[in-house]
Amino acid sequence: MKNTSAWEEKAKLLRKWCLVSTTAAGSGHPTSCLSAADIATVLFDKYFTYDVTNPLNIYNDRFVLSKGHAAPLLYALFGMSNAYDLNELKTLRKLNSRFEGHPVPKYKYAEAATGSLGQGLSVGAGLAIAAKRENLPFTTYVLCGDGELAEGQVWEAANFASYHKLNNLVVILDINRLAQSGETMFGHHMNEYEQRFRAFNFRVFNIDGHNFDQIDQALEQAHSHAGLQPVAIIARTEKGKGVSFIENKEGWHGKALKEDELKKALDELGPINDNARFELRKPATTTVPSAEVKINTDIKMDFDNAKSYATREVFGEVLAQITQHTPNMYVLDADVKNSTFTEDALKVTPERFVECFIAEQNMVSVGAGLSRIGKIPVVATFGAFFMRAADQIRMARISEANIKLVGSHVGVSIGEDGPSQMALEDIAFFGALPDVVVLQPCEAVSTASLVPQMVKHNGMVYMRTLRPKTKLLYKPGEEFKIGGSKIVRKSDDDMLTVAATGITVYEALQAADMLKQEDINIRVVDCYSISPIDRETLQDCLHTTHYKCIISVEDHFSHGGLGDFISAAVSAEGVYVEKMAVTHISQSGKQEELLKDAGIDAASIAAKVKELVRSMEQVHSHA
Repeated sequence: MKNTSAWEEKAKLLRKWCLVSTTAAGSGHPTSCLSAADIATVLFDKYFTYDVTNPLNIYNDRFVLSKGHAAPLLYALFGMSNAYDLNELKTLRKLNSRFEGHPVPKYKYAEAATGSLGQGLSVGAGLAIAAKRENLPFTTYVLCGDGELAEGQVWEAANFASYHKLNNLVVILDINRLAQSGETMFGHHMNEYEQRFRAFNFRVFNIDGHNFDQIDQALEQAHSHAGLQPVAIIARTEKGKGVSFIENKEGWHGKALKEDELKKALDELGPINDNARFELRKPATTTVPSAEVKINTDIKMDFDNAKSYATREVFGEVLAQITQHTPNMYVLDADVKNSTFTEDALKVTPERFVECFIAEQNMVSVGAGLSRIGKIPVVATFGAFFMRAADQIRMARISEANIKLVGSHVGVSIGEDGPSQMALEDIAFFGALPDVVVLQPCEAVSTASLVPQMVKHNGMVYMRTLRPKTKLLYKPGEEFKIGGSKIVRKSDDDMLTVAATGITVYEALQAADMLKQEDINIRVVDCYSISPIDRETLQDCLHTTHYKCIISVEDHFSHGGLGDFISAAVSAEGVYVEKMAVTHISQSGKQEELLKDAGIDAASIAAKVKELVRSMEQVHSHA
């Protein structure tokens, strides 16, 4: 066993820099860092295998700081591991510093953006399951605070880790008793935490988190653990440990020490060896995921013009073909694989199919973990159910995770299942996130073309797929691109443009047939790429139709959907965009009944066109 005096020295230096950096910033969470300094010291000094020159080496151990507000501890740990000069930590929380208030990808040693509490164990589980499935020797360590254990996602992740027998996952629980505004749910009642993790079939070690011998013994047993259980080290700690006037005291969460308080604290820590460092062991092998991922785009799909196809089914078939020939792809399911048709991928690549069951928050964050080490996770469920993972998706985007999210059962067109199953706000949510691609193919050929492009795209993509079957609109081999659209009906005498997406493309075409009988021609555009929108085509339509008017039609709530993307793209003086969308909570019924009730069926579109044409004719006649 190592001489504990060396660990004491290194832990003091960790504490010093957590205090110095937060005082320099004038803000931060030093007391949350100090409670975990001892256990982090032993982990990095003896057990952590990592090459700081290659953070993405897939043979590195992984350290996920779930309690992201303790970021200065993370920064000091890697500074003491010779990743950079510790003096740089004085730039903490300053503009353009890599040391932000909570970890983000700008800091290359962070496995994920953390700070929205309760998500780190899921990210760690994503890293661990990739290692287990691919026989990679690394261990994933996740440092959690006790306050975040009130979050349900933690227990989704614990259930997942136990079910998948992630014996390469070690969660370290910093039980320091004090949360932001008072005591945590169970304070220092250690048996409460122990009972819960044992109930989830973790191998549990209950230790004094400031006793170096106990820390060492627990990490040694976790490191040499040969069973099939994940490990939980439950460490009783003191918030602000090492500085008497803040140790185990309420009212210090999220407060940096003032200069005079810092001097007092450093004096109390005593003489500090500023040259103390961690000499991390490097992995014997170095492999960094390639930036250029080869995706199989040679999709073989034959469609019968006499038949109709649900885009969700086509998505499943194409996904299976791509996954079969793309070894770094993983498919994640929330117990709806026979509805989203990801079951097709399960049949051909079961080793890269991850069943997450009905736990969407954990599923998304597991995907973020997979993405960190170069995997391409395709995460699928009903579009509506992504909304319960909205924060996890937001944090995955901050993490710059290369995740593909596919939501089926979108809009009122799903019919009898009723409003609880209808995704009607999903475009607004995904569209609000910067640089997220939002796609909605309306039929089989476009789906078969866009799924490979979704996978190839470097960044987050959301695809809506339809439950109803739709007829073919396009010929095999026709090209589709992210940011594109297709004009599916036009003449030299079009009055205005109807821009539709998904199921409403067919309603718009039917409306065009109805209007033609009254000698009214309209242009119909299939906006299969909602974000980015095809601005060039839409503006060209405005310049070549009689009236500078676009009617947007979508099976989505009015605010934040296709209509708003079109308005932003073509906004100019004299241009008019009329939004037709769902404006009220729907109900159970047949597809055609619900489209009519929402006012987005063919008859409603035709009526709106005639209303606008009459209005514009009157305006022009008075001009």
